[in-house]
Amino acid sequence: VYCNHPLYALVFLTSLFSSTCSQGTRFVHSAALDADGRYSIKWGFDESTITFEVEVETRGYIGFGLSPTGAMSSSDIVIGGVLDGSPYLLDYYTDSNRKVHKDVLQSYQLLYGRENDTHTVLAFSRNLQTCDDNDKVITGSTVRVIWAFHAEDVGVSGPVYHGTNRGRKSLRLLNPGTSSSIPAGTAFFDLQNEEVPVPHKDTTYWCQIFKFPELKKKHHIIRIEPMIQKGHGNLVHHILLYQCDSNLNKSEINRGHECYHPNMPDSFFTCETVLFAWAIGGEGFTYPPHAGMSIGTSIDPVYVQMEIHFDNPSLQRGIVDSSGLRLYYSPSLRRYDAGVIETGVWVSLYHMLPPGMQDYITEGHCTQECLQESLDSEMPSGIHVFAVLLHAHLAGRAIRARHFRQQVELQPLASDDQFDFNFQEFQPLSQERIILPGDSLITECRYNTKGRMNMTWGGLSTRDEMCLSYLLYYPRVNLARCESLPEITGQLKFIGIKEIQEPVITWPFVIKSPKKYSNLSFTEAMDKYKWTRKRGKAFNNIVRKLPMNVRCSKIGQDEWSIQGMIISPPELKSEQTSAAVVACRNVSEIQCGCSFVLLLTACLLLILQTCLYL
Repeated sequence: VYCNHPLYALVFLTSLFSSTCSQGTRFVHSAALDADGRYSIKWGFDESTITFEVEVETRGYIGFGLSPTGAMSSSDIVIGGVLDGSPYLLDYYTDSNRKVHKDVLQSYQLLYGRENDTHTVLAFSRNLQTCDDNDKVITGSTVRVIWAFHAEDVGVSGPVYHGTNRGRKSLRLLNPGTSSSIPAGTAFFDLQNEEVPVPHKDTTYWCQIFKFPELKKKHHIIRIEPMIQKGHGNLVHHILLYQCDSNLNKSEINRGHECYHPNMPDSFFTCETVLFAWAIGGEGFTYPPHAGMSIGTSIDPVYVQMEIHFDNPSLQRGIVDSSGLRLYYSPSLRRYDAGVIETGVWVSLYHMLPPGMQDYITEGHCTQECLQESLDSEMPSGIHVFAVLLHAHLAGRAIRARHFRQQVELQPLASDDQFDFNFQEFQPLSQERIILPGDSLITECRYNTKGRMNMTWGGLSTRDEMCLSYLLYYPRVNLARCESLPEITGQLKFIGIKEIQEPVITWPFVIKSPKKYSNLSFTEAMDKYKWTRKRGKAFNNIVRKLPMNVRCSKIGQDEWSIQGMIISPPELKSEQTSAAVVACRNVSEIQCGCSFVLLLTACLLLILQTCLYL
């Protein structure tokens, strides 16, 4: 048949090969990797493969890599360019001393390349899991992309040092966030500081109360994005938006004040319920087409407090900031009103991490009891989570929002095994997750305190720690916080504390016995204890089994009845394994299959050539 119709044979070969081994990807995602727009990337992916197109302002070589830390050492790198009209691409890796080596297994495939008078464009692809120890596995976690370029192409002796033409950017390649596209002409309003003098100190939380626009009917907020003053990208660490009591003192609207300060106006203490959270590195959030934040009705927020965390470790003076949030809203209503639930570890000094630990695990429980009581009363059919913001500070290395039903673990709501303090934003879920009454959640944080000499405490500073996950969900219910905190008694007992001074009149409270800790605060006693890695590990095992104090609060300052109860951590069955990594055996089978197709294609082409000759 094919001898009589040689073109049919060619069509057959093409369809056979493309259906079996092609990536079928489109460049649906993009990012500028440098501030000046000289280096940009586009990418697309499927279940097994990722494809990139890079465009760089150079006629020399382009370097693109995946790094464990954002530095050059131990990185997976590809270098290519266009030389004398011909594109080239080579797979490299660097050792722990940053020395560049050509990879024996060339895992990146060049698709095309071109250049003009100013720019070079390269497209290439690779498997998410290459089964090469020198390549980084690409998962849904944060990826630290490193980039470089040079005016010269790669020569016989290898690439010339790139100099200052380099940088890094954290991205989620397989979970890149929401689109910023909204209907043209969508109305918006800004909540913005006006030249706030940032104090000359390490950490400042600045609060200001605003009034939402007066609307004659219900609207939905459909997108929220940060407005960070130029040059303040590292100063503004996060922004939280809280709902305030509608009966607050109107004279305190538009007034700014340092948060959590003894002299803070009374109205500021009525702002308890989180409406939105943005953290450093995030680019804003667009709600899904069927949900939005409701404004304009009698039960919606009227007054809000914007809390901005300024991180100023170098103690700069004379800084004035005018950052804030922009909120887009529409009269075209979505089907559901969205809400936010804060889950994880209740922020407190009772959340403590020993020094010198490579891996220290903290667990914050959103308990079965809290979800049973609140959802049975508000939404027995359950709520739908559509995005999650995982939040920790400088010691954070990995976070998971785990989900349990009838004590059996389901897939995590969200996870990041390569957490980057400088890149925190809401992760949209690929499939919305229903949380039912009686389910339970655990926010699990893994920390590294190896370089620290003293305890790390739960607290507001970036040098303190948090372990939180903010859940965006619908339909809105009367549940604002679902958290836990390990009881302090068992933690004190571990270091030998027997008695505290009572009544408790100071904070942190003071130790009475034994003598070696007498008259020390409990934080001083914890720091005085001689911590070792072995002791830290033993402490970690004990803390995770201690009874815990439950936080289960409503919108505003009300609480569910479970609030403040002491319960033991549940006995849970974990049946989940790390789902992001494809087994190398399976990849080998796929590669073998593709090799067979290539071989078959070569044979059929030979037959075709013979047919045409005849």
